[in-house]
Amino acid sequence: QVQLVESGGGLVRPGGSLRLSCAASGFRLDDYAIGWFRQAPGKKREGVSAMAKNDDDTYYVGSAEGRFTMSRDNAKNTMYLEMNNLKPEDTAVYYCAAASGITMATMPDPYEYWGQGTQVTVSS
Repeated sequence: QVQLVESGGGLVRPGGSLRLSCAASGFRLDDYAIGWFRQAPGKKREGVSAMAKNDDDTYYVGSAEGRFTMSRDNAKNTMYLEMNNLKPEDTAVYYCAAASGITMATMPDPYEYWGQGTQVTVSS
């Protein structure tokens, strides 16, 4: 069964950090381009970061640049999103995703596999 299972969300104060994990099963994550997305209440799902299939290129969208770090552990078949200096505007449900037919993308459409989402709330 093909599955992406996320963990690591929670409540954190502004300026704090969180590390999201996304474990893949039923397929090899290193055969796929991968991405992290988020969706705040009343807003469209937006890209946060994306990594190419061969790991030699990573892209961060907007304010994620310089604060978030995306990585992949092929041995564990797991991807991660390290988030530092979190801000209230980072509050959203975060999703991991994988796509087989592209090199890399920060738009949701090409992605075929999605995690269930994990809530990140940044509040004092």
